[in-house]
Amino acid sequence: MNIFRRDLNLLLLFHVLYQERNASHAAKLLSISQPALSHKLNKLRDEWRDPLFIKAPRGLTPTPKAHELAKEVSELMPNLEAFYATQIEPDFRQRNDKIVIYTHDYFEMCSLAHLLKIMREQAPNVRFVIRNTRGELPRAELENGQCDLAIAGFYTSLPDTMRQQFIGDRHYLVLASKDNPFITDTLDLDAYLMCEHLVISVSGDLIGDVDLELEKLGKKRNVVAGVSSHLAPAHIINENPQIITSCFESVAITAQRNHPDLRVYTPPVSIPSVRLTQVWHERTHADPLRRWVRQLIQEFTLNYPEK
Repeated sequence: MNIFRRDLNLLLLFHVLYQERNASHAAKLLSISQPALSHKLNKLRDEWRDPLFIKAPRGLTPTPKAHELAKEVSELMPNLEAFYATQIEPDFRQRNDKIVIYTHDYFEMCSLAHLLKIMREQAPNVRFVIRNTRGELPRAELENGQCDLAIAGFYTSLPDTMRQQFIGDRHYLVLASKDNPFITDTLDLDAYLMCEHLVISVSGDLIGDVDLELEKLGKKRNVVAGVSSHLAPAHIINENPQIITSCFESVAITAQRNHPDLRVYTPPVSIPSVRLTQVWHERTHADPLRRWVRQLIQEFTLNYPEK
């Protein structure tokens, strides 16, 4: 193959078609008409001597050859985009832009203030919108551009068009009232099981890793409620001393700092730590502003003082 005989714009066409699997959506993103897209697609098929995309009831289905090409093109396109971005936009921090993050109030509580401080100093025209991830990956929003970044500790089985990055482990402590009738100076397993339990669950599930570990011991705790907020348990426990919750260390320490009547204990049962990740779509991977924001979040979250 001679590169001088190739139309490199066809690679962009292929990349967008492979991501969208829909000709009309791809034409809109590329700002071309559907007849123009069909013409370019025919050229692409001739070049690679393969249909590449077959019509299906709900769009287009890639051929095996298309899947093979996509692995290479998906690595090539972000590098090209990054190259042009650095040439065209040397100071991306001066953009007037909005970044939408799907996450939960733990991120708002621990990281947003730090992030906004940096934005005020270095990127004053950038605004953030935080939306609730509601216990699941906002796949559609990431794909259609309504979400720039998703942050949580429960994203698994990501599609090929998504990228993810580890941003920190979070460990657990137990938060309780000093007036808890079952706990003395230390918290043992018997006292832990006598208490009523509040579960922090953005998905609404009342069964967590704690319960799985207790089941191994042939034990079961008494869960009386589940909340989606990391901030609510402190107020609930203040009003209900018999209730305790197992939560992230930083949440427990902050709650104790703000509520003198609360106490923090080491869990009497092993609770696996939570691995936080940030997830984004391939379409925003090379954008210099969003790349910079992801780097800021990773650096701060990895080094966030749990205590």
